[in-house]
Amino acid sequence: MKIERVCAVYFSPTGNNRKIAAKLSTQLAAALGAPKKLIDITPPRAREGKYEFQETDLVVFVLPTYAGKLPNKLLPYMQSGFVGNGAPAVAVVSFGNRAFQNSLAELNVTLSADGFRPISGGAFVAEHAFSPAIGAGRPDAEDWAEIAALGEATLDFLKSWDGGPVTLEVPGDAKAPYYVPLGLDGKPKAFLPAKPNTDMERCNRCGACVKLCPVGSINPDNVAETPGICIKCHACIRLCPLGAKFMDDENFLSHRGMLERDHTDRKQPVWMVAKPE
Repeated sequence: MKIERVCAVYFSPTGNNRKIAAKLSTQLAAALGAPKKLIDITPPRAREGKYEFQETDLVVFVLPTYAGKLPNKLLPYMQSGFVGNGAPAVAVVSFGNRAFQNSLAELNVTLSADGFRPISGGAFVAEHAFSPAIGAGRPDAEDWAEIAALGEATLDFLKSWDGGPVTLEVPGDAKAPYYVPLGLDGKPKAFLPAKPNTDMERCNRCGACVKLCPVGSINPDNVAETPGICIKCHACIRLCPLGAKFMDDENFLSHRGMLERDHTDRKQPVWMVAKPE
């Protein structure tokens, strides 16, 4: 199978998926002797048009897991903003050391419906956006080795693939509902309306949070206000240069506490390669 270009599409509010996409696509492009293109769909303006590919493109997608699936505010764009035209794809999700559950299955189904042909995929741990104590320092050296192994397996598949039909079998159920967040007491905790607050004694109104918000929800004229939706990506909290943003919703804090208590054991990545039909 002749590949003339490697593209990496990623949604990465706090930066981990960007690193995975860059590393994996660099490996693939170097081995294939093809140019590489990174496509960052994190900023709202990057999701205003369509991206179209050809069957000679190899397209790597790296997306996060939110509550066991793809982010619900991103999914509609994933279903309408890409035209695969038969391009082979590598489907990758990250997860914050709890579980990827159904996100990889949902990505696999979505890419197939968009006209891509998923030939490999994987789920890799990245430090949880809610707390650096969950999946601390990941991806680490062991994770990067597994990501490289996925790259090598993808290259091996391409060497023998004649371009015919393939099936990528991944764990999970694309139609399953979202995970219900639990608190320290083991009961469901609803924090959908929760939004970050701002310590105005620390804030210097630099506007970094406005630019970082992947859904454009922070008021540029008053950064303490978030009139739009909040997807809890924590970009504004984790990347504020002065540490002025924080969450204080009780239900959210209880859920974060549960994750810090119950999900510190090391979860392992998984990856797989398609089989010719």
